[in-house]
Amino acid sequence: MAWMDKQNLTVLSEFFLMGITDRPDLQAPFFGLFFTIYVTSVVGNLGMIILTKMDSRLQTPMYFFLRHLAFIDLGYSTAVGPKMLVNFVANQNAIPYNWCATQLTFFILFIISELFVLAAMAYDRYVAICNPLLYTVIMSPRVCWVLVAIPYLYSAFLSLITTIKIFTSTFCGSNVISHFYCDSLPLLTMICSGTRDVELIILIFSAFNLVSSLLIVLVSYILILLAILKMNSAEGRHKAFSTCGSHLTVVVILYGTLFFMYVQPKSSHSFDTDKMASVFYTLVIPMLNPMIYSLRNKEVKGALDRLWKNMCRFSI
Repeated sequence: MAWMDKQNLTVLSEFFLMGITDRPDLQAPFFGLFFTIYVTSVVGNLGMIILTKMDSRLQTPMYFFLRHLAFIDLGYSTAVGPKMLVNFVANQNAIPYNWCATQLTFFILFIISELFVLAAMAYDRYVAICNPLLYTVIMSPRVCWVLVAIPYLYSAFLSLITTIKIFTSTFCGSNVISHFYCDSLPLLTMICSGTRDVELIILIFSAFNLVSSLLIVLVSYILILLAILKMNSAEGRHKAFSTCGSHLTVVVILYGTLFFMYVQPKSSHSFDTDKMASVFYTLVIPMLNPMIYSLRNKEVKGALDRLWKNMCRFSI
């Protein structure tokens, strides 16, 4: 039973996810497409984690942050992807109340962590290009751990606060979520008690997270650009640009998608456009990130080549 009345309150035991589409003829093609995307994402990000951990030449701050970026991408794609795939094949869109809360908690945790880890990566590139002689001193292992630990702790705190505020509220009416996973905005429309507090929390912290992390990235890249323009060597300028290219590509794709979602005028805003944008940043971006870093990075290509040769040697 989806809900029961008790002392005039609606106590939900499960929700129903509308999914990406309600057309039966699209269920199988979408399953095939998103299964391929998710598996590619898992293989790519797990591969990046293992590669940057095992290869001795990739034990630098840049690859330390890249390993955590891969872990985060794997985290929030897994928070959403498997359940969405099950819904395609089982045609059962029910999600238990506690699972829904858990999914929202992990999704918020990982998506906020991604913003600030990308900001930390921008700072790392700034130090590497603008202060190369002091790079290993400034970006010590302790500093690197602090730069990822703070985003994780902050994101965990914010995700718990948001989830607790939503799931301790009273739901009424329909228990159908207009999305393919448990997201905060569709859940807010189902709450019949006051939502002003949680709406303010989401609005203020979403704006803070986007603006502050983007500001760190922009300031870092402005300083990097100024440093590059002062270089006399064309080869040096090219090398500096190439070390930033992959990170800059990832930043543009993610922030472009998020701003498309959150900076739309209300007149053109709809859950359908949110769904499409959400598909992109929950499944497509985690698949693209390891590709971008492996295809545009000679060190990663070299590590892959060495790993492949070692595997071939052991197999003989």
